[in-house]
Amino acid sequence: MSDSQALPQSGPNEPEKHAAGTEAASRVADVLLLFTGRPDSFGVSAIARELSLSKAVVHRILQALVDRSLLASDPVTRTYRLGPAAAALGARSLRNSELHSVALPVLHELQRQTGETTTVSALIGRQRAYLEQVESTHEIKMTVEIGRRFPLHAGSSSICMLAFLPAADREAVLADPLLALTEETVVSADAMRVRLAQVHEAGFAQSDGERQEGAASVAAPVFALDGSVTGAVSVCGPSSRFNGAVRTACAPLVRRAADRISLGLGWRGGLPPGRGSG
Repeated sequence: MSDSQALPQSGPNEPEKHAAGTEAASRVADVLLLFTGRPDSFGVSAIARELSLSKAVVHRILQALVDRSLLASDPVTRTYRLGPAAAALGARSLRNSELHSVALPVLHELQRQTGETTTVSALIGRQRAYLEQVESTHEIKMTVEIGRRFPLHAGSSSICMLAFLPAADREAVLADPLLALTEETVVSADAMRVRLAQVHEAGFAQSDGERQEGAASVAAPVFALDGSVTGAVSVCGPSSRFNGAVRTACAPLVRRAADRISLGLGWRGGLPPGRGSG
């Protein structure tokens, strides 16, 4: 068999086809990456304008991503947001993180101590996502959605991370509209600053129905090797059972759990960025 018979021959248009395929893949990646920032949803025109693409190209890409559940469409607003397949990919990636592996045994112990569901969240830009939970053994209990992103202005896990961000990052979050997730959500930036100062002083945050109606929680921040806040540990339960007195009693346990995880990540104390800065 000759060399010409053994090896496939490239046609004259192979380099052009390869370049076109690479460009198409890059466009798809760019569209997906656009959804990692703010806002949470985009329309065809906004994507086309942001990426300097034609609306026809954007529409084809969006349809392909919706067909594979990487994006979801809203027929009323004609906008697109990340879909369940994207959330699953994100959750899988987060579960492979060092924070997850260090936190998991601590969550199990904290759940045994409190009897309620325990969680660990990771800070992701100006949002956060649950990495893991250990569910309560109670018949009526709270559970969370792993991998879904939440804002930093509602819920104890979010608030305790926001309180320990550097001042400039905190103010960047407060500069955006603070959307009401429930009737209990704090939406005033000035009121939030007062609350964050209190959380910063106490070292933990409490929440009662401000992210999800009927849910209460207490959380403490987790710090990375360099002292920056990287996540949060929480205990959560139904508001009717996990009331203020119970949450306050659990707070020292949550703080100790968060400290153990921080030590496991290499943090050895001191003043993390954000403490004393506002």
